[in-house]
Amino acid sequence: MDLRLLLIATLSVVLGGSWAQQEGSICIKANAQSCGECIQVAESCGWCADEKFLTVGESKSARCDDLESLKKRNCAVTKIENPRGSISINENKPVTNRKKDSADKLNPGQITQIQPQKLTLTLRTGEPQTFDLKFKRAEDYPIDLYYLMDLSFSMKDDLENVKNLGTDLMAEMQKITSDFKIGFGSFVEKTVMPYISTTPARLINPCTGNQNCTSPFSYKNVLKLTDKGDEFNRLVSQQQISGNLDSPEGGFDAIMQVAVCGEHIGWRDVTRLLVFSTDAGFHFAGDGKLGGIVLPNDGKCHLENNMYTMSHYYDYPSIAHLVQKLSDNNIQTIFAVTEEFQPVYQELKNLIPKSAVGTLSSNSSNVIKLIIDAYNSLSSEVILENTKLPEGVSITYKSICKNGVEATGENGRKCSNISIGDEVSFKISIDSQKCPSHSKNETIKIRPLGFTEEVEIVLNFICDCQCAKEGEPESEKCHEGNGTFECGACKCNEGRIGRLCECSKDEVRTEDLDANCRKDNGTDICSNNGDCVCGTCECKKRENPAEIYSGKYCECDNFNCDRSNNKLCGGHGRCECRKCICDANYTGSACDCSLDTSTCLAKNGQICNGRGTCECGICKCTDAKFQGPTCEICPTCPGVCVEHKDCVQCRAFGAGEKKDTCQRDCDYFKMFKVKDRDGLPQPTDQSFPLTHCKQRDENDCWFYYTYAIRNQTKEVFVVEQLECPAGPDIIPIVAGVVAGIVLIGLALLLIWKLLMIIHDRREFAKFEKEKMNAKWDTQGNPIYKSPINQFQNPSYGNKDAAL
Repeated sequence: MDLRLLLIATLSVVLGGSWAQQEGSICIKANAQSCGECIQVAESCGWCADEKFLTVGESKSARCDDLESLKKRNCAVTKIENPRGSISINENKPVTNRKKDSADKLNPGQITQIQPQKLTLTLRTGEPQTFDLKFKRAEDYPIDLYYLMDLSFSMKDDLENVKNLGTDLMAEMQKITSDFKIGFGSFVEKTVMPYISTTPARLINPCTGNQNCTSPFSYKNVLKLTDKGDEFNRLVSQQQISGNLDSPEGGFDAIMQVAVCGEHIGWRDVTRLLVFSTDAGFHFAGDGKLGGIVLPNDGKCHLENNMYTMSHYYDYPSIAHLVQKLSDNNIQTIFAVTEEFQPVYQELKNLIPKSAVGTLSSNSSNVIKLIIDAYNSLSSEVILENTKLPEGVSITYKSICKNGVEATGENGRKCSNISIGDEVSFKISIDSQKCPSHSKNETIKIRPLGFTEEVEIVLNFICDCQCAKEGEPESEKCHEGNGTFECGACKCNEGRIGRLCECSKDEVRTEDLDANCRKDNGTDICSNNGDCVCGTCECKKRENPAEIYSGKYCECDNFNCDRSNNKLCGGHGRCECRKCICDANYTGSACDCSLDTSTCLAKNGQICNGRGTCECGICKCTDAKFQGPTCEICPTCPGVCVEHKDCVQCRAFGAGEKKDTCQRDCDYFKMFKVKDRDGLPQPTDQSFPLTHCKQRDENDCWFYYTYAIRNQTKEVFVVEQLECPAGPDIIPIVAGVVAGIVLIGLALLLIWKLLMIIHDRREFAKFEKEKMNAKWDTQGNPIYKSPINQFQNPSYGNKDAAL
């Protein structure tokens, strides 16, 4: 498709035109030249295989559009090519339900934990296919455990505790599974400087002092997997500690050999556990250069007589290399390390899926509990992984875990806290964005990490339409056989272009071709609405796929017609070559004039109330006093009731202003009398306009009537009795007035009396309070004179002095 676009673009430049990629729907934008190219654009795109579908001026790519647009453009449904993807389940054995104490003993290959096992997906570009995958942990599932131990000198006390590990661990694992095998291997370091001392004496006994140690080695497979725990104890008891010079150990070499040497180790297609026990760090890729080793690890088995023989030749493996091999061989790793190196191996665990880290006591006395706890942790989580996807294919996961907990994205790959017998499910969607270039069939696999079972998925890609299989090579319909006629259009041979493959890209002459694209020998090529390709106008595409240029010279379109109410052709017609073709009952240049008169009917059934004409569904009132949509509104006219009051009054009661001219002025309606208001016609009972009236005469009496027009006849129904107000009753009024005056006087007296009592009580209380607070003055009265006078003898005081 890209080549064709390039050829057409090049041709346009040669012709002196301009090639501008048009906006629009994704199907239209793709400019697909064949059905196969069209269906690869998007899931919503279809191809019209009807040979007569295209109109003059439309390019071949106009056959590719969304389904609704193709139907609107009158492509028959049977002619629309729109193949769909599908899912076919080829193998679907149910998951195994088996108890540990069951009498039926099954081989590992007979146990099913994942369902289905094989599917075939037919993928179309942009249309994902989704299927359900079920996983259930089987009870009493077999387990292989390989114990890989660091035998450097610092692990001497640990070896003593591991010597009885076989039978003890066998007894504990029997609680989990009745089919358990255990193996043992050991490692130290690469047998070159500077990792070990290469002096002859040190090669025999690398330990100092009186310690008796075995010669250094890289990795040794001591015991193949076996179900005999005492055999494990016997062989491990024969092992001796060795030694090396640096602190990190060569454990990665050993892990690689354990992973890839399946026949030597004895791995079965069951749960595989590798327990890695050490009290030191590790060497990894690149560290081998210190010993002059530069060749990267090849990831292959190099065991001879159960000894790794290429440690001096290949570098340590990288972490990524180990992850790949452990995953490929479904091995779950348990790192049993001392507390000092916990942080290091925790980081390593984060890089290796389905691995665990346990803290090993200084003498490995807790190794059995560590293994059991780590196994329970690993087995309680299921993580799905898939093999490499083909180019353009994507996969998404959604997990439905225990208790209905759902997750998407990366968390959609896994479920945690799964117990034996629990069942979880995953919704897996696979989508393709393009067809593969080399093969129409691919196979991928999905499996839970740490398990040997897997789901095989065969991917078939829809890259062409069914109608292409019925194509006519070198068809006469394609200009002298220069193309294959398929799916209603010509698929041009290499080097040919044009709607009918009529042009060769090497033989194009502009002056000859442009003349065929000018209307009436004008200057505009294809009316400036298209490109001249091989002497034929191919009209441009608009942003809105519903808007189309057409015609031999692209002179027509379906969107430049007159508009009404901001709608093309008023919404009552279609635009053809810039002219409105109106629907029935509509006329006008914009189809905005309705021939229907129902909108002009007044309440009385007359068109425009008899006071106007109906034009384009709208009343044009001829009487200036009347207005409104049906000429029924007259702001300056009296109301119906007021207008007919005098005539009704004179004919019914012989009164009113027109009683003398009643016969002459008031014979325009028929009058009917009823006994009471209940006898008057009701609006809900009539199929014609009806007005209820209530009017008052000069004697303040009320009379009631209705006015209506039925079948062009005016009718009045009137109540024969007036409703006059009764006169007033004088005695009760006078008695009421007198009684009111008396009562008001008594009320005023009572109020005055009450106020006086309150005032007297307040004054008395004030007097009492002043009386209580009074203090009498004890001094003498200033106007009081005592009746007693005292006199003193002036000489009385000098008597003694004279003596």
